[in-house]
Amino acid sequence: MGAMDADAARLAVSAECRALTDAIGEYDAKASLSVGQRLRAEGAAPELVAAALTQARLRSAGRAKFGEFAAGMAFSQEGLEQATRLTVAALHARRYVEAGIGRVADLTCGLGADAMALAALGVGVVAFERDEATALLADHTLRHWPDAVVVHADSMETVRGLDVDGVFADPARRSGAGRRHSPSDYLPPLDSVLALREQFPALGLKLGPGVPHDALPVDAECEWVSVDGDVVEAGVWCGPLVRRSGHSALVIRDGVGHHLAGDLHRGEARELGEYVAEPDGAVIRSGLVGALSDELGAGLMDPTIAYLTADATSTSPFARWFRVEEVLPLDVKKLASALRARGVGTVEIKKRGVDVVPERLRVQLKLRGSASATVILSRVAGRRVAIIAQPV
Repeated sequence: MGAMDADAARLAVSAECRALTDAIGEYDAKASLSVGQRLRAEGAAPELVAAALTQARLRSAGRAKFGEFAAGMAFSQEGLEQATRLTVAALHARRYVEAGIGRVADLTCGLGADAMALAALGVGVVAFERDEATALLADHTLRHWPDAVVVHADSMETVRGLDVDGVFADPARRSGAGRRHSPSDYLPPLDSVLALREQFPALGLKLGPGVPHDALPVDAECEWVSVDGDVVEAGVWCGPLVRRSGHSALVIRDGVGHHLAGDLHRGEARELGEYVAEPDGAVIRSGLVGALSDELGAGLMDPTIAYLTADATSTSPFARWFRVEEVLPLDVKKLASALRARGVGTVEIKKRGVDVVPERLRVQLKLRGSASATVILSRVAGRRVAIIAQPV
């Protein structure tokens, strides 16, 4: 799917397209062809119908991130994929408010989610966007907040001359060629953004969860965030935006946030117990598996694997527990036989530290039956194993 150009963005935010999108309502992929035919038969221009159907589809998908605010926004596919969820953007904005920051430069505003959250809390925003089409979409999103201004420009060329109290950035980590894995390849590069701390100490960044730890400033707060099991970002907060120094994990489940912080140590390995715990991805990415093992009274299943084990469970938002029923060598035939003996026809396959493709394994197991189980493929004390377990 190609990137949206400026003409397509202008059409998407036009009054005619907005009205037609509203008329379409909830997008139904199966009915989209007939809906398009009906609208064209009623006299709507083909390009307008196509744009409205695209916006209806993206708006329906956007509700997962923006709730009812999606109805007032305009989208591109790429912009929606990269946009900050509104619940997380609100947490970003609250930091600036609590730090007394009155005006922020958003260096890479995208569709404007973070700028919208800031503006909604009364913070003035100068929102930069290099891509003209995306800037047009962001300008539409922010039209209700006069103190939020969208600028179609390269922010790094002008930010040092701005009268702002703080800076926020979400450097681009994708390009036409794929993901940019090295922080030096981000747009703008991570080091260039971090250098702005000299002039703007209140600097915040939204980075990908896989950002290398050694690329992050040691005096900042680095917070990995997950929402209902999906790790969405690593937030880096500097100067007055820091609440707690070091690494932390914010696990949001059912709208409730839970924080974990502690020392960055790996934790001790122990023999496999009656239960296995799978840490939340934000805990793993932040390097706090050892801190979680201390909190749970558990140990590592293997020194190199981020699964924990214990002889008793404890309630925690930071881990999911499984009761061990059987431990086998990682052999497809033996695993299939053991699962058939238990009448298992449905399996949840988890793996870590072993080279197995779960989808391929599922076909190889050829299971039938009414029971269900979780199969954990990993290593225990260096041995490749398949653990048949049940969620607690």
